[in-house]
Amino acid sequence: MRGRLPAAALALALGAVLTVLAAAPALAAGYRYWSFWDGAGGRWTYATQGPSTARPADGAVLGFRFAVSEDAAAEAAVPRAAADFQAVCGGTEAAEGRKRVALVIDFGVPEHAPPGDTPPQPTPRTACAQLAPSATAAEALAAVAKPLRYNSAALLCAIASYPKQGCGEQLAAAPSPAPSAPTATDGGPSLGLLAGLATLATLATAALLRSRRRTR
Repeated sequence: MRGRLPAAALALALGAVLTVLAAAPALAAGYRYWSFWDGAGGRWTYATQGPSTARPADGAVLGFRFAVSEDAAAEAAVPRAAADFQAVCGGTEAAEGRKRVALVIDFGVPEHAPPGDTPPQPTPRTACAQLAPSATAAEALAAVAKPLRYNSAALLCAIASYPKQGCGEQLAAAPSPAPSAPTATDGGPSLGLLAGLATLATLATAALLRSRRRTR
């Protein structure tokens, strides 16, 4: 009876390991849309307001990126150009009673384009808008990248007519790529979990061997 308990523990541990390693990849759904970014301090952060309500100050840098993202803030692709006001607006002289706003417009990569559509240019477009002090980010964008398209909920759907159709549509769920190696932060088994299961299996095996020696 004493020999059976360690054997059962060993079987349980090995079964747990196999169950974890054989787990199917999680499903992930994405959205195809224009994301809006704030380039304050020379780094991109997801904007906390929409373009129609945000009122950038003189010297602000705004970014727009079209991409397929799983999560609006955490996974949205940032613009592929630096948030550098001087690089965009350095050649535009300041004017009294006007503010200068730098814009980076990234049309994204071909694989994120809607079926039958293509990004109008492969690299981000930059422009410096001179506006009234009270102008919104949407007005800054309209000054340099018309035509814009919005839906009935005021969601930005297209910049410079791209894309031709669609507006923030959700894509069909698809299996996420399998990781090359499990880590503590991905969706697979963590190294700590695997180490714990391996330890359990080792202890159960040792207990089984000791039990067999005692019964000889």
